[in-house]
Amino acid sequence: MAAENIAVTRETFDNVILPVYAPAQFVPVKGKGSRVWDQQGKEYIDFSGGIAVTALGHCHPALVETLKRQGETLWHTSNVFTNEPALRLATKLIAATFADRVFFGNSGAEANEAAFKLARYYACKKHSPFKSKIIAFHNAFHGRTLFTVSVGGQPKYSDGFGPKPADIVHVPFNDLAAVKAVIDDHTCAIVVEPIQGEGGVMPATPEFMQGLRALCDEHNALLVLDEVQSGMGRSGKLFSYEHYGIQPDILTTAKALGGGFPVSAMLTTHEIASVMAPGVHGTTYGGNPLACAIAETALDIINTPAVLAGVEARRQQFTDALMALDSELDIFSEIRGKGLLMGAVLKPEHASKARDILNAAAAEGVMILSAGSDVIRFVPSLVITPEEIDAGMTRFAAALRRVIAA
Repeated sequence: MAAENIAVTRETFDNVILPVYAPAQFVPVKGKGSRVWDQQGKEYIDFSGGIAVTALGHCHPALVETLKRQGETLWHTSNVFTNEPALRLATKLIAATFADRVFFGNSGAEANEAAFKLARYYACKKHSPFKSKIIAFHNAFHGRTLFTVSVGGQPKYSDGFGPKPADIVHVPFNDLAAVKAVIDDHTCAIVVEPIQGEGGVMPATPEFMQGLRALCDEHNALLVLDEVQSGMGRSGKLFSYEHYGIQPDILTTAKALGGGFPVSAMLTTHEIASVMAPGVHGTTYGGNPLACAIAETALDIINTPAVLAGVEARRQQFTDALMALDSELDIFSEIRGKGLLMGAVLKPEHASKARDILNAAAAEGVMILSAGSDVIRFVPSLVITPEEIDAGMTRFAAALRRVIAA
């Protein structure tokens, strides 16, 4: 039977997909810009951005054109060969950042896995095999492989899978004294999200980020920045480390890098890359020409003054609408984040209602996210129109009023 003849519904999910997700009750089937339509033809305004992935909205014409063109040219070669789109994308990422070398993967977890392996391998080769300690932070999120979920500071994601990779220490985020208490000459890396995403949309303070850079320099440790969610224009800069006046040793990016097509990158310097050799690490799909061509187009669009400067104006429109809602409903304790990575923190008396708010928002025709148990997260397209923001916030307001009245 041809696949298009199989009728599927939301109930099909419960029968055929591994039960590791609890998706919404509607099934999106079409997207254009910041609007999505479900199987019944209902329209939604998308403030979720595929969890900060669709930074140029759905089916951006330039990305679609690149997909068609490259799809008719060359999809995959394996890493027995290189290819032109990968070389162009790497060259452009290097030109736009601190980096000299790039490794391509398919997901944020893969980029982080490569980064953590590189940090340990560099320390082993350049210093000592005992220089393996990784310092990370409570409520961090770095992916779902066993290594990345162990570095992430949330036991609910790492418990129950047997012995975890050793020599990983977690301390409170934005607490420089806590880092000073555990860092030593056996530390190979500090791993940090400049803006914790899954952990509640929590930005690092400038003092914290600059202090981490100084501690790494003092102890010959590497500063690894996970910009899987905060990068690619999300903060109003191409990468959010630019807000802090520092440079990392290793940076990871994914999510918005491909505008919705799976691709990721790990960026580093000549010096750190020098320890690697053929066979030390690798990937089958990473750096494939189809993904890299699309990512190159996404980068060309995002890394422009028009898009990056527009992020702050859109953030202000969201902030004004959220503050007006709070004046009416007294529901938020704080609006935080940077750029279009925004978190509206629910007051304690409403903290248990995040899931109810998400469901009510969907019923009103707006797609939003949570981050932790008490934060409503907004990560829309970086080019969402003012009219779409207004329409979505009107629907969100109706959802909030419904939940509070219940």
